[in-house]
Amino acid sequence: MSAGRWGTGLAATVVLVATGVWAAGPGGVDAHLWGRVRPVIEARLVADSRGSGYGEAEPALHARWFCRADARDLDEHEGVVRAGVTTLCVEYGVRAGTLEECGGAAGPQVVRLERDARGAYRVVTREEPPDGEGYGRWVADHFGPPAEPDPDEPPPSAALEAAARTHFGLPADAPVGDC
Repeated sequence: MSAGRWGTGLAATVVLVATGVWAAGPGGVDAHLWGRVRPVIEARLVADSRGSGYGEAEPALHARWFCRADARDLDEHEGVVRAGVTTLCVEYGVRAGTLEECGGAAGPQVVRLERDARGAYRVVTREEPPDGEGYGRWVADHFGPPAEPDPDEPPPSAALEAAARTHFGLPADAPVGDC
């Protein structure tokens, strides 16, 4: 076989593999499973965020953390779920009818959950990339080839702002300021 045919065959294989990776991307996340593990992941993010915000040091703000996770990849094997997620946690407080953003964190994580005998899930581990050097390598190692959504792109904060407004009894159009 000539080198030209080998090159054509190799190029076709690369296109097929890339198409397969793209097709199996985030659109392939099991919506039912995600619906069961997402609240558990988000509750854990909130619990782990407590005690780390500026607003908590100001009792008058009644600050509280709100977190959201978006699935990048999701896999279940023998009762263990591996969820590659992009997270956003924001600490909100309230002062004089204004929602105040006091702090936040966003980034990719890998969360592992186990299912118990009743079928409920619990978080077993959470992994985050290191700050600085090693960050890009960690993301590449834990999330594989680039695909949408980008694990570095945090979920939109509008849903968290709406949840915070509801929690604090503020109108839907209450302004958002900084602590």
